[in-house]
Amino acid sequence: MKYRYLRFPNGKAKAVTFSYDDGSRHDIKFSDIISEYGIKCTFNMTSDEQRGSSALTVDEVREKFLSRGHEIAVHGYLHRAEGTLRPIEGIRDVLACRLELEKKYDMIIRGMAYPDCGITRFANGASYEGVRQYLKELDIAYARTLGGDNDSFELPTDWHRWMPTAHHENKNLFEYIDRFLSIDTSPKTYRAARQPRLFYLWGHSHEFAQRDNWDRLTEICERISRKDDVWYATNGEIYDYVTAYNSLIYSADGNTVYNPTLYTVWFDVDGKLFTLKSGETLKIQ
Repeated sequence: MKYRYLRFPNGKAKAVTFSYDDGSRHDIKFSDIISEYGIKCTFNMTSDEQRGSSALTVDEVREKFLSRGHEIAVHGYLHRAEGTLRPIEGIRDVLACRLELEKKYDMIIRGMAYPDCGITRFANGASYEGVRQYLKELDIAYARTLGGDNDSFELPTDWHRWMPTAHHENKNLFEYIDRFLSIDTSPKTYRAARQPRLFYLWGHSHEFAQRDNWDRLTEICERISRKDDVWYATNGEIYDYVTAYNSLIYSADGNTVYNPTLYTVWFDVDGKLFTLKSGETLKIQ
């Protein structure tokens, strides 16, 4: 049996993504900083009604986020935790937010970050299974949760309970970054240890303003950016790429593989790197 591992675009074994919430006006400065380092972020936005006079304009979002390769995602019309809502309330809050964002920016939006305490606690008959079901029915492809900061650097197995690596104020953050960057995924490494790795940072840009520690963001970017073996992507780009990899079709003996997706997919088989273009069939030698 061969060992097979997903590899990100250009054969990279590691990826970095950021996720920042609420659509604060401080997101503009945040985007200015991280964009200089080539890091990509998913900005999770509430409604204009929720943000009021502090809401970012359409032109600001297009110029500061979308034109730079970042993405926007749902964060609840009124920023209410799905775990505390009856299903009909949760459905309305998620759907209203998605509809507003899609209409404003003329694009399809499929991602989300749970607002408030999200799915970390439940009340009023809500359950994770119920929330996950209606998110899938609303075509929300992934949703970030919180509360599990760790240094496992794993890809999610449940995209509607996507656990980030750490909040930017985590006291162990720079240790996590160093550990992530030092991981060896080369063929010389023990086979079962060569799985792809993901570093996922989250937070709120207004926290940097409140603590007056924008230098912390700069240090984070300096530490983790511009690495040749890392793919810098949005949450949605990672979801789409991993989904494409998982959609590859294999022969019974595993030696022939077909790519039915629109993506070029990279993968490692026993230390040998393969590239499979859209619509291509490959014999693995």
